[in-house]
Amino acid sequence: MHMRAQPPTREIAAVFAALSQETRLEAYRLLLRYQPFGLKAGDISRLLFIPHNTLSTHLRILEVAGLVHSRKEGRSVIYVANADRFEDTAVFLGLARAASWLEDRTSPAVSYPSKREVLEAPDRIYNVLILCSANSARSLMAEAIVNREGYGKFCAFSAGSAPKHSPNPLTIELLDKLGYDTSSLEPKSWVQFAEPDAPQMDFVITVCDRVSGEECPVWPGHPLLAHWGIPSIAELNGSCSKNRAAFNETYRNLMNRFTAFINLDVDNLPLNELKQQIQAIGRIEGATEKTLHQTEV
Repeated sequence: MHMRAQPPTREIAAVFAALSQETRLEAYRLLLRYQPFGLKAGDISRLLFIPHNTLSTHLRILEVAGLVHSRKEGRSVIYVANADRFEDTAVFLGLARAASWLEDRTSPAVSYPSKREVLEAPDRIYNVLILCSANSARSLMAEAIVNREGYGKFCAFSAGSAPKHSPNPLTIELLDKLGYDTSSLEPKSWVQFAEPDAPQMDFVITVCDRVSGEECPVWPGHPLLAHWGIPSIAELNGSCSKNRAAFNETYRNLMNRFTAFINLDVDNLPLNELKQQIQAIGRIEGATEKTLHQTEV
């Protein structure tokens, strides 16, 4: 295994100093979940419930320590965690096993997060129903993401108010390319999830504005409802590179949201705080105006 040169003591000391403060530790931990995409400063502020001015100071300290990188996108600044700093620290401390694990990981620049390991038996499995009108693109992507990234903790389903006969071809093409199992992905009517023998949902999340404004069925139990509107891509088809770019962007927005959702401490968070955090997730980059202006989950 090739090892990088051992970093100076002062650089490692700066890493520990930067992470010794609770807000900075939580910000860095959050950004690690969002590799390789990163987050806008405003989204970090909302997800951690930290005032923007306070957060800016902490992000600057993390950046000076080499723990995060920033880049400009239009008027926004995107922050991305630098996981290589863990390898530097492991090398310095002589933790060869940790350094080996980090060096062997796939480069974040060319990969998407893979299914997380289930380290211990969860308290329970949470059912999640993801809705959009056609159930041919956004909601199918989200179903695939949750079932892979949340394996062992969450079980996802998707449906639509007016489902198409088949998935959008670009949805399947993208998910296949990213290594998802697409064999069971197909549009379904939301009516079947309101039947008495349907799986009881813990969360119902709408990802398009149209379906969020429709009169929905009565779901068995009392699931927590949320609206995370993302612009429609269902009518885009064909081989046009612009269309593929739109699907890639939609996948990125869905991955960001559902990665944050999967990492919520749903077993222990008080209901009001859980609702607040889920609402904040819906407002991160790529949200529709309807989502940004909603007042409650």
